[in-house]
Amino acid sequence: MRHREIDPAQLADIEKFEDMLAKYLAGEIPEDVFRVFRLNNGIYGQRQGGHNQMVRVKVPYGKLEPEQLEYFGHLADTYSRGWGHITTRQNLQFHFVQLEQVPQVMRELAAVGLTTREACGDTVRNVMGCHLAGACPFEAFDISPWAEATFQHFLHHPFGQRLPRKFKINFSGCETDCGQAMFNDVGVIAATRTTESGELEQGFRVYVGGGLGANPHPAMALEDFTAKEDLLPTIESILRVFEQVGNRKNKLRARLKWAIETMGFDVIQERILATRKLLPASSSWPGGIPEIVAKQGDAPAGRRSDVEPTPMGQGTPVAIRGTTAYERWQDANVVRGTAKGTVSAYAYARLGDITSDQFRALASIQRELGLEVRATNRQNFVFRGLSEQQLPTLYARLEAIGMAEPGAELARDVVACPGADTCNLAVTQSRGLADAIGTALEDAGLAEVGGVRVNISGCTNSCGQHHASDIGFFGAERRAHGQSAPGYQMLLGGYVGEEQIHFGEKALRLPARNAPEATVAVVQRFAGERTAGESFRQWIERSGGVGTIADGLRHLDEFPAPDANPDFYVDFGETGPYVAEVGDSECAT
Repeated sequence: MRHREIDPAQLADIEKFEDMLAKYLAGEIPEDVFRVFRLNNGIYGQRQGGHNQMVRVKVPYGKLEPEQLEYFGHLADTYSRGWGHITTRQNLQFHFVQLEQVPQVMRELAAVGLTTREACGDTVRNVMGCHLAGACPFEAFDISPWAEATFQHFLHHPFGQRLPRKFKINFSGCETDCGQAMFNDVGVIAATRTTESGELEQGFRVYVGGGLGANPHPAMALEDFTAKEDLLPTIESILRVFEQVGNRKNKLRARLKWAIETMGFDVIQERILATRKLLPASSSWPGGIPEIVAKQGDAPAGRRSDVEPTPMGQGTPVAIRGTTAYERWQDANVVRGTAKGTVSAYAYARLGDITSDQFRALASIQRELGLEVRATNRQNFVFRGLSEQQLPTLYARLEAIGMAEPGAELARDVVACPGADTCNLAVTQSRGLADAIGTALEDAGLAEVGGVRVNISGCTNSCGQHHASDIGFFGAERRAHGQSAPGYQMLLGGYVGEEQIHFGEKALRLPARNAPEATVAVVQRFAGERTAGESFRQWIERSGGVGTIADGLRHLDEFPAPDANPDFYVDFGETGPYVAEVGDSECAT
């Protein structure tokens, strides 16, 4: 692995962590103080207790270099359990790292240009971006350098260290909104407008106050159009206002969305714009075009006139027409249409999990073919900058490591949070359900139905983004025949795209063991009844709404007696009776 010189500020962070850890282990720092410090450095406690820690690595807008992928393999083998996990926010997570080993992990991450700083806690979290930014046929322009500039500006930002609650920023390159800007504290979408002189001006539409969690809120447009030179000042102004007005007494109502609900959008909007007007007086004013944007450029990928662009976004009508394994992979996982003459292709990661050997193999592929790699918000990787001639080689390499299955925008690409496997807040094994749903869809011959997304969270907090998917589940404790049992609330019709968001509507509650059957029934009906080009949400509306769909599943909301079928009282992947154990919140999402 090629190591880099560690940035002095990052080295200072690591040395401070070592010092604080030593004092904590010596009993000189209280638990609550060290917890806040630890979280701000991206280190999250696990439900297993002791010194087991989850290390969350920031990957701004998902971009990864081969030495970073290679290091993840080393981290997984040396400090974790042999594999890592891609999150829905383009982070990489590694579990069961011992607290005493964290400083060394931080040093090794820094040596390959990565950090855990502010990946957790009440901070500015990982800055997300479209995984195809700079390679998408539909983008207004490349948001990648803008996301990088935002990440750099807000890392260590003095107003972002002890916020009322976490603060999430997301970039999308066009209104298709593959980056999912519409449910973030700040959602930025690249846009254009025609000036009075008839020229086309590039800029942004900035949305504020979105969020999921137990009470989802859609983001709202701050203004009609934000000029490029005003983007970072606008985001900083939003951050400053949130720092001032966020609820510091009640964590459950501390996000920006609650400040908007309490004070009114007009009041928050006025404060943000007034702050931006006077921000040039601040020493942290970031106005103008960021240096990295000026250096790298942000020209759009564009389109080739001789290539039909691959459709993008939720509801994409993927159709598998090929007969060979390679042809089927091309149908589902390859994106074409850029003027740069390149294509992109997905590497499918079941449940978002990557083994150490797969990490190393991905690094080797990236080097061999000279490609860009990014993590996606659906827990896969995408290779970018491919020539048509390289596709067979890439497929062969991915097939050899078990990552060549057609998965992009197909029903089998089930997304789940870590759930009760490691999270203190989860009440169900969401990963186990995701695996069971994937298997059930495969067995029913429905795994390759396109245009339907399934997302699962182990509690109401929506780390699995269940509110924004076609079929969503969140875990809940159920009581049946005098016993506790794992259950789920099923939601239908969630959608994010075209600068709008619809949150899934509650359909019905289900025993965990019946959730796979319910999913199969819905996907099977959708596949059999939809018309050409019809989205999942459109199909629901045409079919009488969520209530009508749910009526056909009511028979599945039944628990047999424990002695008749004890499996209903044991969660997926567990061996003993179900117990809903919830620990102290450490701000996992």
